[in-house]
Amino acid sequence: MEHNPSALDSRLQEVGALAGRRLVWLSPLFEDAYAEYGDTDFLNRIGQGHLALALKGFWPQRGPQWDALASDGDERVFLFEAKAHAAEMASTCQAGSSSRQKIIAACNETKHVVGAGPHTDWLDGYYQYANRIAHLYFLRKHQVEAWLVFLYFLGDKDMSGPDSEAGWGPHIEAAHRHLGLKSQVQWVASLFQPTADLQGADSVRPTI
Repeated sequence: MEHNPSALDSRLQEVGALAGRRLVWLSPLFEDAYAEYGDTDFLNRIGQGHLALALKGFWPQRGPQWDALASDGDERVFLFEAKAHAAEMASTCQAGSSSRQKIIAACNETKHVVGAGPHTDWLDGYYQYANRIAHLYFLRKHQVEAWLVFLYFLGDKDMSGPDSEAGWGPHIEAAHRHLGLKSQVQWVASLFQPTADLQGADSVRPTI
């Protein structure tokens, strides 16, 4: 987003998420020390701070920390979860009992809306994937035009990650199967970004 801020624009336009506009990146940014945001801070960053109380009723503190946040310069916002290798897909809820009950209630509400099986396990196995979808639902429930983008990097040699969309396929399918999700969840986009394409720059890093 710093060196090639338009790298994802065409892909998001192709899936109908970006309607002829360009992404305006909100985080992480150089001038903000590359901070990543969660909870009320993430709402403030996307211009939805008025939903802070509602979010506290929906989800306990220390919810998702978003890898990146963006907007289309208007009303649409984008929540990014990025993966470089398959092991990052697995996660389990570590919340205490009271927080866990709130999470279960939020997940059950989300399952109903997205058509997932009511008895599927959203807390163990692919919890991170599930809680991102729950937060997308929360925003949509409050009339925020939000999209959730799972960004899968291709060819990350440092992490020995998959080098093709087909390489990611079985891992994504396993997550969907475990969570009881349809192959395509509304307002969720999966993008595959070759790391080799990010070598160039159409913006210049500021100097300190």
